[in-house]
Amino acid sequence: MQRRHLFTAASLLAVPLLAPPGIARAQAAWRPDRPIRVVVPYAPGGTTDVVARIMAEPVSQIIGQPLVVENRPGGAAGLVGTDFVAKSTPDGHTIIVHSNGHAIAPALVARMPFDPVADFAGVSMCGRVPQVLCVNPRLPAQNLAELLALIRANPGRYHFASAGIGTAVHLGGEMFRAVNRLDIAPVHYRGGGPAMQGVITGEALFTVDPIASALGHIRGGNVRALVVAGAERAPTLPDVPSASELGMPEFAVDAWIIAMAPSRTPAPVVAALNGAFAMAQRQVAQRLAEQAVMPMPDLNTPEQIMGFVRSDMARYAAVMRGAGIRPE
Repeated sequence: MQRRHLFTAASLLAVPLLAPPGIARAQAAWRPDRPIRVVVPYAPGGTTDVVARIMAEPVSQIIGQPLVVENRPGGAAGLVGTDFVAKSTPDGHTIIVHSNGHAIAPALVARMPFDPVADFAGVSMCGRVPQVLCVNPRLPAQNLAELLALIRANPGRYHFASAGIGTAVHLGGEMFRAVNRLDIAPVHYRGGGPAMQGVITGEALFTVDPIASALGHIRGGNVRALVVAGAERAPTLPDVPSASELGMPEFAVDAWIIAMAPSRTPAPVVAALNGAFAMAQRQVAQRLAEQAVMPMPDLNTPEQIMGFVRSDMARYAAVMRGAGIRPE
């Protein structure tokens, strides 16, 4: 019995040695003493929410405390939830899982309540997700050419579904409208889930949703996928053509998912969270791949993550200006 107990204890002590040394040291430096609140600044059901919930379980096991996902929708590009986290106590017990709406927001909001880069510390770049244009399956348009013909024959009649001003879904719809010079306006819903429901019920003509959240609806027959917004087909939707295949290479947009902490969070805390998320991503890589979430392996450190946010802010600002959208 004594030998069995000693073997078990030794085995448990050996487990951390399986982790990369940097992660093991980060975890040893800080451990949370209560559950970690994970704010998602959108309604349940969208891609950001899906990825946050996939990541929460393995991170909880690694870090030693539950990660509790809390949806706080509201404001352009999720400003309500993001501002809440920016002003939260910087002790590692409140973080945010956001989308590239975080980098789009400055192109839409003239007076930002926080600085998207300076007020946050990068914890993890959880992955990127190609987006797909979906329509109601009862719509007469069976393909992209027929959809364009329908919109052009009825200028100003139809709307596309946005997940809120400044979200990846909004950006995708605006890019499709701008590339094709269409007379169609957005309807802004409170998140990706409600936006997709708007297409399913026929309130909106189409939405350009990240594949991670659209996939179940496509496979279930609730919507019809017409085109993947990018140069290549998605592995999870092999029968859906890419925009480049259809002669529309300018229609290219991905969503990305990021975890961040308030900027004043101590470096050892950020390092511990960064290490836990990195380990968790390896554990759930297959689940993320099934949701069409693709890794971004070149973005590992907090500095690299926030540098990427800064560069994408400039890129999205240029896209929004080209779409005629100005900060308000």
